[in-house]
Amino acid sequence: MRALVVTEFGGPEAVRIVESEVPEPAAGQVRIKVAAAALNPVDAGVRSGVFGGAGERIGLGWDVAGTVDAVGPGADRSVGDRVVALQYGLVKPLGTHAEYVVVDAASVAAAPASVDAVHAATLPLNALTAAGALDLLDLGEGQSLLVTGAAGAVGGYAVQLAAHRGVVVTALARESDEPLVRSLGAARFVPGGASPAGGFDAVLDAAVLGAAALEWVRDGGAYAGVIPRTEPAPVRGVRTAAVEVAADGARLAELVALLDAGVLTARVAGTYPLEEAVEAHGRLAKGGVRGRLVLVP
Repeated sequence: MRALVVTEFGGPEAVRIVESEVPEPAAGQVRIKVAAAALNPVDAGVRSGVFGGAGERIGLGWDVAGTVDAVGPGADRSVGDRVVALQYGLVKPLGTHAEYVVVDAASVAAAPASVDAVHAATLPLNALTAAGALDLLDLGEGQSLLVTGAAGAVGGYAVQLAAHRGVVVTALARESDEPLVRSLGAARFVPGGASPAGGFDAVLDAAVLGAAALEWVRDGGAYAGVIPRTEPAPVRGVRTAAVEVAADGARLAELVALLDAGVLTARVAGTYPLEEAVEAHGRLAKGGVRGRLVLVP
């Protein structure tokens, strides 16, 4: 099968397509024939060596939408099931940017009925990250939340999930993105480059602004980052934490249900075949992508 890997760190040109053995599922695992797999900033980080693994062959890709085509002993899935899943792991020999991928059955959820595989592939990593960050903040109905990077994939899901819970959301994004983030449920908007008035009960920092975003939280409020162990130090009694996403099929199933109910919106910025992965990585590196780029084997 074909798979995308890096063997030397670098820019988009470091991505290689290789032939690899089709993986076999072990106990509690399933093999998925990949229909679509999102390209995320974490893939660019892996490609450039941010997470280590020098000298190894590292597979790319975390998100997958496709069809179960083999089942290991004890795995509670059937061949032919349409599914989505998160394959967690920074340094791994094979990722989801491949024709087949093996994942733990516990990471799998039934695919959304309302969208195609390309759109479904944008859900696992980004929606699980947004939901986990909101869990850390633990906001109640009527409380105020500032979402930085609100027009991005994680930020957009965070806006929708928070608004669905009755949280009053202010979106920080480019001025041209105001119609988009308001359509996602933001009650208020602050253009990028401007400084919010502050006093929010919490900030969900999808733009990774760090200490600057912390200044907009009221005393005793909360801050949640989206990259593990990068949160700023607490000040003024503000709780700070960063989400560590998990491959949780049960939680993913809840998010699939919200997508099918129209609460969440899966946004695709473009699709690329595996053989055009270098171009896809180059497009991601330029920034300003709204939604996710998706690779299609």
